[in-house]
Amino acid sequence: MASAPAVLTFLGTGDSLGVPRVYCSCSVCEEARKTGRNRRLRSLVRIDGLEGGGSPDDVTLIDCGPDWGGQMEAAGLRSIRRMLITHAHFDHIGGLVEWADACRWTKQRGQAYAPAEVIPDIRARFPWLDRWIDFTPIEEPLVIGCWSIRSWRVHHGFNGYSYAYRFDHGETGYAWVYCSDSIGLDEMQKAPLRGADLIVLGTSFYREPYPYAGRSVYDVTEALELREELQPGEMLLTHMSHDIDLRREYGLPDNVKFAEAGMRRILD
Repeated sequence: MASAPAVLTFLGTGDSLGVPRVYCSCSVCEEARKTGRNRRLRSLVRIDGLEGGGSPDDVTLIDCGPDWGGQMEAAGLRSIRRMLITHAHFDHIGGLVEWADACRWTKQRGQAYAPAEVIPDIRARFPWLDRWIDFTPIEEPLVIGCWSIRSWRVHHGFNGYSYAYRFDHGETGYAWVYCSDSIGLDEMQKAPLRGADLIVLGTSFYREPYPYAGRSVYDVTEALELREELQPGEMLLTHMSHDIDLRREYGLPDNVKFAEAGMRRILD
């Protein structure tokens, strides 16, 4: 009997500051306050079923930003035991304190996986997390169920570096990539994106107006150029600022979409 496919769900699709900005009265922020389609918590995805057995406890998150508690409540999750971390910026690790507290109260140690150079940065910010969370470096592909998971370093522009993750299913051949914080990928960094059925890519602006030297994430126009080169089956755009208005028609190709909280994809 074939195992159930894994499912990807977006719990947050915002950039480092989320939407609305507390100081901002632009049309996107105002709509986010009222009807809420553009309301965006910090980027976070949930993956159900990597182990393939259909267990309700088989849940994996990628990153743990400062909105983590609210995102867990909205998803109906009371605990989580496995997490992948892309890098040690606050919008991706600010919720680790809450997770550690949850682990303390439930007496269930958390299992966090991250590239080796990321772990010391996390410990430098939150040195007490090891009491409740085990941090394991990903130095070889991580295998969970039928999935082989690899990470690699990507340019994060002015903000240094981040890591992307590629998931390959050993039986079906399905492959997908999560790359939330990157810009100007070189050929070696683009290579693991080739042949992917799905790419989740961060794009903070539609067309970012600021000098390239000070930027840290692709914009939508650049993502479309990358999509043309890589030809994935589908591309979903996340990590969006208040420049992106989901009420607007951008003329995106059929296989490119803006991610929204609650959006799901079957990974098969």
